Amino acid sequence: MKISLNLLRDFLDIHKSPSEIADILTSLGLESEGFETVKTSPADLDKVLTAKVLTCEKIPDTDHLSATTVDAGDGVVRSVVCGAPNVAAGQMVFLAIPGANVFTKDGTLFTIGERKVRGVASQGMICAQDELGLGHDHSGIIVLPEDTPAGISAADYYEMPSDTVFEIGLTPNRADATCHKGVAEDILAWVRVHEDPKAGLRDLSFLTKGSEKMPTGAAIFPVVVETTEACPLYSGLVIEGIQVGESPEWLKNRLLAVGQRPINNVVDITNYVRIELGQPLHAFDLDKVNGGKIIVKTVAEGTSFVTLDGVERKLFAEQSAYRFSMGF
Repeated sequence: MKISLNLLRDFLDIHKSPSEIADILTSLGLESEGFETVKTSPADLDKVLTAKVLTCEKIPDTDHLSATTVDAGDGVVRSVVCGAPNVAAGQMVFLAIPGANVFTKDGTLFTIGERKVRGVASQGMICAQDELGLGHDHSGIIVLPEDTPAGISAADYYEMPSDTVFEIGLTPNRADATCHKGVAEDILAWVRVHEDPKAGLRDLSFLTKGSEKMPTGAAIFPVVVETTEACPLYSGLVIEGIQVGESPEWLKNRLLAVGQRPINNVVDITNYVRIELGQPLHAFDLDKVNGGKIIVKTVAEGTSFVTLDGVERKLFAEQSAYRFSMGF
C-alpha cells in the first residue's frame, strides 16, 4: 500500500526524515518496504521562485536581450539576462535559480547555471510557461499578479509540491491502516509514547478549499441490501447541481502520488476520501440509474462488469457488486 507523506502531514505535524518515518512505521507493524520521492513535474519547481524585476534595460547591439536585476526575496539581487519580449521592470515573475532543471524549447531538461551573456552576468532564468512544464506557450515569460509575494516556489504557487511515498506491507488484521488517517493515528501513538504525550491530530477543517458546503435537504436515495452479511450498511444520497469536469491540480497530484489515476472531479473526490479516511464511496449518474433504486448483492459467477477504465471484466461469485434494479 502506498502512503503519501504530504497527506500524512494533513493529519499530523511531523517533520522527521523519510528514513526515520520508515523506521517508525516498521516498529508499529506497518513494515516499510521502501520509499521514493515523487515529483509532480520533471522540472524543479521547488527551485523556481516568485521574484520581482527591479530593473530592465536592453543590451546594446542585440534585438531581443535585456539585462535585468531580480529580487527573489532571499536577500540576493541577481543579474539575469532575459530574451523574452514582454519582460519589464516592476513585474512579478518566476525565476529559476542556479541548479534548477527546466525545459528547453524542444522539451529536454537542462540545468540552470551562472554564465555571462554578451558580457552581462546571468544568475538564473526568468521562465516561460513551457520552460516549467506548465503548458506550451513560449511567446513570453509568465507575468504574475503584482501583489504576489516574492520567494514562493512555483511548486507551492501551483500547489504541486514534491512528495515522499512509502510502500508499506499490511497484514490482514490491520484494516485500520488502509487509509492515511489510520496510519497517522498509529504514528501519533508512537509520538505520544516517545516524544510528546500531548500531541494530537490536526483539525481537518483547514482542508476546505473554498466556501462550498454540502447542500442542506439533500434527498435520500433508495437502496436495497440483499446480502447483509457481506454489506451491513449501504447509504444513498442525491446531490444535484454538480458539474463534471477536471479535478484541481492538487487533487490530481495527490491521487497520482499513491498510484490512483485521476478521472474527473466526481470520481476523484470519492477515491480521495477513501485513501484519506478509509470510507468507500461511489458516485452514480442519477439519470442513468434505472428503476429508481440501487440493489446491493452478490452476483453469479462470471457476471460481466465494465469498470471505469472501460475494460469489461468477469466477477467471481463471492464478489459483491452494485446492481441497478434493471441492470445485470
